[in-house]
Amino acid sequence: MQKNSPSTIDRINIFYILLVAVAIIFGLRLFYLQILKHSYYQNQAQASQLKQYEIPAERGAIYAFDGEEVVPVVLNELSYKITADPDLIDSPEETAKKLSEVLEISSEELASQLQEDSRYEVLANKQTKETKLKVEELKLPGIFTNEKVPLRAYLQGSIASQVLGFVNDAGQGNYGIEQALNEELIGEPGRVKALTDQNNIPLLATEENVQTDPVDGQDVVLTIDVAMQRQTEAILKEGLKNAISDSGSIIIMDPNNGAIKAMANYPTYDPSKFTEVEDPALFSNSSINSPLEPGSVMKTLTTAAALDTNSVGAEQTYFDPSYYRVDDAVVSNIEEDGGAATRSVSDILQFSLNTGATWLLMQMGGGELNEQGRKVWHDYMVNHYQFGKQTGIEQGNNSEASGIVPDPVEGFGLNIKYANTAFGQGMTTTPIQMAAAVSSIVNGGTYYKPTLVAGSLNDEGELIKNDPEVIKPNVVSKQTSDTIVRFMNNVVNTNNRDAIRDGYQVGGKTGTAEIANPAGGYFEDKFNGTYVGYVGGDNPEYVIFVRVDEPKIGGYAGSQAAGPIFAATSNMLIDNFTVSRISD
Repeated sequence: MQKNSPSTIDRINIFYILLVAVAIIFGLRLFYLQILKHSYYQNQAQASQLKQYEIPAERGAIYAFDGEEVVPVVLNELSYKITADPDLIDSPEETAKKLSEVLEISSEELASQLQEDSRYEVLANKQTKETKLKVEELKLPGIFTNEKVPLRAYLQGSIASQVLGFVNDAGQGNYGIEQALNEELIGEPGRVKALTDQNNIPLLATEENVQTDPVDGQDVVLTIDVAMQRQTEAILKEGLKNAISDSGSIIIMDPNNGAIKAMANYPTYDPSKFTEVEDPALFSNSSINSPLEPGSVMKTLTTAAALDTNSVGAEQTYFDPSYYRVDDAVVSNIEEDGGAATRSVSDILQFSLNTGATWLLMQMGGGELNEQGRKVWHDYMVNHYQFGKQTGIEQGNNSEASGIVPDPVEGFGLNIKYANTAFGQGMTTTPIQMAAAVSSIVNGGTYYKPTLVAGSLNDEGELIKNDPEVIKPNVVSKQTSDTIVRFMNNVVNTNNRDAIRDGYQVGGKTGTAEIANPAGGYFEDKFNGTYVGYVGGDNPEYVIFVRVDEPKIGGYAGSQAAGPIFAATSNMLIDNFTVSRISD
């Protein structure tokens, strides 16, 4: 046998040494990776599978009053998303046909989705548990029903819809209370870090979870009385129909704390069906965001300012010439007012005298229209009655309007401009501003911030009430307030007898306001009707403001269109709610 040559043995030895060296290198490398770097690579592997998820908090509920009882008006309920994985569906047409009957979606539309080159298709959203169970009974491969979708349930339908607002599909409040208090209602979401499988499905039972519990949103209680709101909306709808008007508003306010007990707008919508609304203007609360020239309801405030500054006396009389020429314009009254005559301060409201309101402004200037009188009246409008400022009422979308009060010093034609403001033209306010201002002059002189929020519920379900917020004390003196209450009562006794009720005190004032023409001046045949008043026993307990947009009933818009709505509202309060009787 031939022996290996020395060169062959050397090559074998070298190969063996190299093989041993490679084995040692691999061994050292494995030792390094598996022993020395074990924790590092384990953390890296976990990091690729460790995902952070948000656990949504439950949105706070919204409550309101039903008499003395607190009742829910907006709650949360679960709905379900019906989804599909087209890759798992063998017969899209057959599957679509079966689903169509349950989901009430055309089989053609469903079949198109089921044939998409996708692993995830949303077939239907916000489905009830009943629908979910019906889909599950079909046992269709590739169809899934377990995705939960939180849904707001508006228990009163369209009642107070513009006050409430709605929650969009992203879970954010839009308009109304839902947006204004979104941060309080939405709560704090929880956090969970979870290992996932290869399909990114959380393995929630692993020890690697790190969880922070969600904090549910605050339950809010509104000042609104549900029964009062429902009846007010019915009165408004019927009243607008009778007045041949397409839109309007009613506000009922507690003048003694600023609480809004009802805030009705027409037309309205159902917040649970907000996606079906074609005109987004329906979402807006016209009681707070639609300023108008209020008309003669302003005369109550002009009279209060003149009395409060001692510019006139409550029992004072004056000669009313039936017209004033101011700058290049004429201030006059309606023919029914009877022409020139000696009048009282009370007559200015009772007969709604434009010349009387102008005379009051003159007295605030020492007897003539001048800068002094304009400044005094401007001070009352802006600093006492808070016109030209947002009230800060709890409504979203930054939608509250401020209204316009003209400057008393800068500009042209200031005397006629300010004479117009004395009877509610040439300046604008919102219904909520007017309701709050009149409340301040009939409650003894305190301006309370208007509010829709009574408080919140604690964990035990107890109401934690908010304190009323005083914006300005001493808006007018108690003596002035008492006089205005008496004057407004005289107006109702003379001009709105349907509102008179034995044993109760009812006062009010009409307003018929010309509508400004964008091209300049005013339309000759377009008016808004307004009415502001109160109802109570010894003292006013509710202030009511009515707005009727462009009624076509004929006559004066304030008395013919808004007046009957006020009477129906005040009678409803007396008949169905806690209005005190006048004491003996």
